[in-house]
Amino acid sequence: MRRIAVLTSGGDAPGMNAAIRAIVKAATRHGLEVFGVENGYDGLIDGRMAPLQPREVDPIGAFGGTILGSARSGRFRTEEGRALAASHLQDMPLIVIGGNGSLTGAHLLATQTGTRVVGMPASIDNDIGCTGLCIGVDTALNTIVQATDRVADTARAHRRVFVIEVMGRHCGYLAMASAVAAGAEACLIREQGKAEQKILNDLKALLHVSLTGDSPKRKVLIIKAEGVQLPTERLVSELQAYTDAQLGGVDVRATVLGHVVRGGAPSYQDRMIAGRLAIGAVEALLQGSTDRMVAWQPWSEGGVPTSDPSVVLFELEHVLRETEALLDGTSPVTRRRVRMMETYEGVIAL
Repeated sequence: MRRIAVLTSGGDAPGMNAAIRAIVKAATRHGLEVFGVENGYDGLIDGRMAPLQPREVDPIGAFGGTILGSARSGRFRTEEGRALAASHLQDMPLIVIGGNGSLTGAHLLATQTGTRVVGMPASIDNDIGCTGLCIGVDTALNTIVQATDRVADTARAHRRVFVIEVMGRHCGYLAMASAVAAGAEACLIREQGKAEQKILNDLKALLHVSLTGDSPKRKVLIIKAEGVQLPTERLVSELQAYTDAQLGGVDVRATVLGHVVRGGAPSYQDRMIAGRLAIGAVEALLQGSTDRMVAWQPWSEGGVPTSDPSVVLFELEHVLRETEALLDGTSPVTRRRVRMMETYEGVIAL
């Protein structure tokens, strides 16, 4: 093995560039040349790749996004597309940095074309099986907490209720973690499985307790994951109608953080995790591994240890199975998260 390729795929995550940098440096140390694939699997199908040099990638670890670009590829969903993608690698092993869809593509590439592939989990939603954290999660949480702190300042100044919507279509990890860290009064996540009326009743009760009595609060923050079926606009409208009728018209406002959560320079933790996972991925390829993912401080058993005690190799099939369980609620990790949130709910509301 004299060359390896790397691509980033799916939603971008802060720390992807730090991972690319570390891959290039680790590979160069072993005398390997690294080729960067442009625009994910779509670029691989078109054979768009170029060599990456250590000096060229040295500054990119501080940048958000991904210098290689990312794109969804309908063509890669076909066997013909995957065969064409593999043909451009010319027996080069591949490192795939991305989320669930990207790792599914890596698994198919390995099993259907014989390409040697190692995956790295990068998803701000922290919704990948087997790994304790994904690349991008810490930076996204820091962004949410900083934004929430600023919203809290203006909420106190005007005695307002704010609903802050954060990313997390299928996984509410960002909402859960940021609600605890930012001291929100409530957190709404899809995994709770609450019906719309139950959500509204619980929040109205919370507003009544928080905004009345001897020492009413000057702010109420409700952090909501985008995956909750109750739309934020309707939630705000319902709560505003309640405060108008029952609480003297306290304003209820919404802030949708959206894609701002994806951007920004990666934190120390994301750079460190990206770097150590990257070294683990390169070493895994050198040792002949394929169809595996490097995981950070995994919560799942059955992995293969590496020279780094925090980095463990898992078969991609196992990772994808655990990811499905994480998202459909059958994973013990999901159940544990929901129980933990139920415990915290009574505390953060005070």
